[in-house]
Amino acid sequence: MAPQEFDTIAFRNALGSFTTGVTIITATAPDGTPVGLTANSFNSVSLEPPMVLWSLAKTSLSLDAFNEAIHWNVHVLSQDQQDLSNTFASRGENKFQGIALDKGISDAPLIPNCSARFQCKNIVTHDGGDHLIYIGEVLSFDQQTLPPLVFQQGQYAMTARKPWEGVALSSEPSSPQCSYNEDLLGYLLGRSHFQMLFRMRKVFDEQAHEDSHFFALSVLNIQSRLTLEQLNDHIEYTGHSLADSDIEFLINQDLIEILDDEHYQLTDHGRETSLVHIAQAKAIEEELIEKLGVGDVMALKLLLKRLITSTDPGLPDLWKTQEPK
Repeated sequence: MAPQEFDTIAFRNALGSFTTGVTIITATAPDGTPVGLTANSFNSVSLEPPMVLWSLAKTSLSLDAFNEAIHWNVHVLSQDQQDLSNTFASRGENKFQGIALDKGISDAPLIPNCSARFQCKNIVTHDGGDHLIYIGEVLSFDQQTLPPLVFQQGQYAMTARKPWEGVALSSEPSSPQCSYNEDLLGYLLGRSHFQMLFRMRKVFDEQAHEDSHFFALSVLNIQSRLTLEQLNDHIEYTGHSLADSDIEFLINQDLIEILDDEHYQLTDHGRETSLVHIAQAKAIEEELIEKLGVGDVMALKLLLKRLITSTDPGLPDLWKTQEPK
């Protein structure tokens, strides 16, 4: 069978199936100008001696600078450095503007707050088709517990650690006749929500608050002037709504006050109470981060935002700036 015509675009898309980290490679040009670019071609070569490699297109404007550089640094970017990746992927000047560089062992720029950094001495450069491959000896490295930024199928992605064994909620095997099992998304979302809210309810009970009261105080902590109808627009999706009796209770507890035009806002005591609720919620989140890890929690937040966006029944934007009345 005759070989098919090689499709370069399809080949590139197929390569995109391989998830990679995102790095910034930096060096200093002979005239002292710092140079840097985003690359996902970084890889390890050897542990003894410690050696790594990366590749650069022969059409790159930085080619001459890296060809003459004795040292270069590899920065494995963290999830919070996506904007930095975009900056160094562009052809603009002043890429290092506003970055407080760390002091390295060479004159190659050293960017802070990365998942890992490798300070290298260039050993050899190989021809690699339309790229040059740089192999360097690692002279120094450091690492932080920051989840890495990754790239797949032409876009940024987030990582979540997968355990060697599956996570099961029950010690019993799932019954094949039961369609309602622990992998049902609604069950998982509901159980995780109520288990977290269970911790919060201990605070509510001490203050004789209902869930709807917590929701109302949280909303008014962001939007300062709302009518009862507007408040319910924000919270009815939870299955709770406020009645006149709830408003009367919150007023009697000195948590909210009514304005002349039947809009409500938090009192000073109400704001302090809401801040206590928020502090408790953040404390629970910090415990989760400690147990699950920063990367897993960030990935979870991203997936939840995507889920919320796709199932949004049309809730008003809670963080939209109110127009002056």
